[in-house]
Amino acid sequence: MDLRSELLKSIWYGFTALDLEKSGKVSKSQLKVLSHNLCTVLCIPHDPVALEEHFRDDDDGPVSSQGYMPYLNKYILDKVVEGSFIKENVDELCWTLTAKKNYQPDRSSSTILPEKDAFRLWCLFNFLSEDKYPLVMVPDEVEYLLKKICMAMSIEFNCVELEDFFSQDSVQQSGITVWMFLEMMNSGKVTRGIDASIISMAIEEVYREIVGDVLKEGYLWKKGQLRRNWKERWFTLKPSNLSYYTGEDRKDCQGNIALDENCCVEVLPDRDGKRCMFCLKTLSKTYEMSASDTKQRQEWTTAIQTAIRLHVEGKKSLHKDLKLKRREQRELREKRRQAKEEELQRLRALQEERERKLAELELLKEAQKQAQALLEQDEQRRRQQHEQLQRALEIQLREAEEARVSMQAEMALKEEEAERQRKRIQELEEMQKRLEEALQQEIKARLDEEAFRYAQAGLLAEEEEKMKALMNLQEEQEEYIAKTQREKQELKQEMEAKSRALEEAQRQLEEVRANRHRVDQDVVAAQRKLRQASTNVKHWNVQMNRLMRPIGPGEKRPSLGSSFSSFQIPTQRDPGLRLRRSSGSGDREESKENVDNRAGCDLEKRHSHASNGDMDIP
Repeated sequence: MDLRSELLKSIWYGFTALDLEKSGKVSKSQLKVLSHNLCTVLCIPHDPVALEEHFRDDDDGPVSSQGYMPYLNKYILDKVVEGSFIKENVDELCWTLTAKKNYQPDRSSSTILPEKDAFRLWCLFNFLSEDKYPLVMVPDEVEYLLKKICMAMSIEFNCVELEDFFSQDSVQQSGITVWMFLEMMNSGKVTRGIDASIISMAIEEVYREIVGDVLKEGYLWKKGQLRRNWKERWFTLKPSNLSYYTGEDRKDCQGNIALDENCCVEVLPDRDGKRCMFCLKTLSKTYEMSASDTKQRQEWTTAIQTAIRLHVEGKKSLHKDLKLKRREQRELREKRRQAKEEELQRLRALQEERERKLAELELLKEAQKQAQALLEQDEQRRRQQHEQLQRALEIQLREAEEARVSMQAEMALKEEEAERQRKRIQELEEMQKRLEEALQQEIKARLDEEAFRYAQAGLLAEEEEKMKALMNLQEEQEEYIAKTQREKQELKQEMEAKSRALEEAQRQLEEVRANRHRVDQDVVAAQRKLRQASTNVKHWNVQMNRLMRPIGPGEKRPSLGSSFSSFQIPTQRDPGLRLRRSSGSGDREESKENVDNRAGCDLEKRHSHASNGDMDIP
């Protein structure tokens, strides 16, 4: 793939980005701006006269890609000098145009690649895409690129998650576009769980390796040519030269070693405190270097030898050569697959022809067997027929002789039979007459039967109408029964509700009765206490009256101790003090009033005695 093809791929994206209506044509004003920008980034002189001459205003309508290609080839690409411009600037120009129209990822997602990484993936896609338009990349190249990126991230490429994507019919037949590829990368299927900085570093490394033709990069210790001291430098190996810088930012270039067929690499023994040493010999100088370990030394020596081999073979890029080899291998595999398919089809056709011939042979064998069997059956049938015919002739001869003898006897019998037949004919004539009479009677009976059938048909029609009316009555009855069932169900539900209400009322009545019973018990207890209190009051009144009796002259006043000793407080359970239970509530109220009145009289008496100086007994 030459420089012109690489530039055309990028310019194709810029041209299609300007085709807003997707008609394959771009306005002349936009093509003028695109051409001017291309001349600027390609570092070629801009020819406005040729531009205006090619895109005259008197031309009708926009310009298609086929109409723009002559001007692009003649006035731009033919003037391009390799090495006089930076191709990355051309790619950035075309990426800016196409990304604005086609690349619009969901910025809220956490797996979206930065703009710089998307641009590098776009450049890698263009490098590995097929040389036909619209640009697509075959699944094998996509897998190769993803493996390179995973290898740069030091992870193992897992193709299981992308099997559904690769197995699509559209992908297998027409390939993958760059926007499908970027969408797949933004989905996170490959980079899930990996830091964004690691992904960016891996993409940059793969970009520099494939697009920038960097065979290998890394730190090496280099021995100086004058001072002979060792310094660590960042080396960048390309197919044409080996450059070294002070740091990996590649800003300060310390030297550039041109590689040609006269260069060679040799492994050196350890010395000067350095290990894993090797040297690069040119015609004029020998450069001594030291790697960090044996693996790095092996990788550097192999990479330098590869660069020298590419230069000797006249190849400018390793990955372009690898891409061509992979394409040749794919074409070879495709040819082998097609040849294999053709061979399989040929073998399948031969197998079908062989099976068809075998089937025909089997059919012929079967037909031959059937013909042989038919011949044997015909021969056997002919023998059987001949034998049967011979036996039949013998039987017929015997029967003919017997028939001749019997014919004479039969003639006599026939005459007798003829006489009997004449008599029989007479009887039959008489029977015919009787049958005619019976036929007339049968005809009359059939007419009567026809009349009865008409009457029966009328009865059947009437019965059918009655049956329809009966069916209508039956349907009405069923509707009435269904309505009755619904009313019965509603009545049953209402009765159940009333039953539940009755049960609730009975339960409340039971509770009221229980409360009433408890209240009655409380009333009885209160009455019992009231009777007891009334009995005690009466008893105390009797005692008080006895004690309050005035002492007559000459009577001896009993001592206080004797009166107190004769006084005894009645107990609540004394049966002698129980009152008869009154039947009505009026008696109880009356007894309570009497008790209160008596208690008041007793208190007045006590107060009067106390005022007279008598002793107050508690």
